Amino acid sequence: MRLDRALDAYLRHVTIERGLSQHTIAAYRRDLGGYLDWLAGRGVDTTEAVTAPIVAEFIAERSAAVPPPAATSLARLQSSVRGWHRFLAREGISQDDPTGRMRPPKTPQRLPKALTIDQVERLLAAPAADEPMGIRDRALLELLYATGARVSEAVSLDVDDLAYGDVLRLRGKGDKERIVPVGSFARAAVDAYLTRVRPSLAAKGRATARLFLGARGAPLSRQSAWLVIRAAAERAQITSEVSPHTLRHSFATHLLQGGADVRVVQELLGHASVATTQIYTHVSVDTLRDVYATSHPRAR
Repeated sequence: MRLDRALDAYLRHVTIERGLSQHTIAAYRRDLGGYLDWLAGRGVDTTEAVTAPIVAEFIAERSAAVPPPAATSLARLQSSVRGWHRFLAREGISQDDPTGRMRPPKTPQRLPKALTIDQVERLLAAPAADEPMGIRDRALLELLYATGARVSEAVSLDVDDLAYGDVLRLRGKGDKERIVPVGSFARAAVDAYLTRVRPSLAAKGRATARLFLGARGAPLSRQSAWLVIRAAAERAQITSEVSPHTLRHSFATHLLQGGADVRVVQELLGHASVATTQIYTHVSVDTLRDVYATSHPRAR
């Protein structure tokens, strides 16, 4: 089968049968599109012409690129290529899987970077409380920290997703839904936005059910949400790096530090495996000393 047709078949499979998110599918399309372009440059245009040495050459060339790719990016690329070839072999489109002996690179485990509680409070207080966009931004930031939602989940929220009182319905990876509590501070901030700002924003654009809107009335994008977070961090004079995932990391870390069970945090974050959540269970040396000193009968 021609490579472009084989790629289309795989993307249909991950979209329809596996129900992956559009962001994940876009990553697959980007990674595998570059792989197919590389194969085409070497005259390889059918699935049967792809061999293990060819795949190994591709990975080696990408690994030796200048500047070198991040270990996580290289691991994701290998995962995309392996997943595609496994699918082709399983469906009988290819006789063999040329990636069968390939082993993914070991990536260093990096602990998530969380803000301190004081930094979070400064970040949440940064938007101007007397300006429409400031009220919207405060609502977005409060909701992200209160629920641990991914930025993509937050900007995909509809107004109706808030119709459950003190809980919120989120749609995560694979279009899986979960219900998470919303604290009183976040609920107050969102209510202020809904009553004082959103009606005027909605009047500027086409009718949409989206909760968070931009200045022209269109649904707020992930990129715009990222800019909101960055602007708030600058205004709060937070010198450490603040990314779209920072409030999610802080949400999980602060819950665990407060005594929450890791499996409860797993449910709140929407992780498929508790192993993913356990990266948040790191504690500082000071915390270890405090727990040891207060818990061990012969610590003093």
